[in-house]
Amino acid sequence: MDKDYKLSADQIEELVPDMGGCFATDRILVDGEPVGYMYREEPGFPEDSGWRFVAGDETDDYMNDATNLGIYAVNTVANYDRSIIPFLIAPTGSAYARDADSGRWAEVRD
Repeated sequence: MDKDYKLSADQIEELVPDMGGCFATDRILVDGEPVGYMYREEPGFPEDSGWRFVAGDETDDYMNDATNLGIYAVNTVANYDRSIIPFLIAPTGSAYARDADSGRWAEVRD
């Protein structure tokens, strides 16, 4: 299935060094919504950074449909939402949510 991404390949700049891949939803890369929640888990494969990015309004049904997700370079997602860049050095187990009112990121603890 071809996707109509918000940014074209020639609009992607090198913003962060190669960190490997990450999972992100189409709400971000196709619909152009900002990242609303991000977390880093144990990588699932050698090239996996462990980062997962969602807009935050995805339903369970949406998330259970694999066509709504993709594996992308972390740099690609950073081009869609540059506010994530300072957090990309966070260790596995880190999670952050964007405050809907202020737009600021806050660490999420269990």
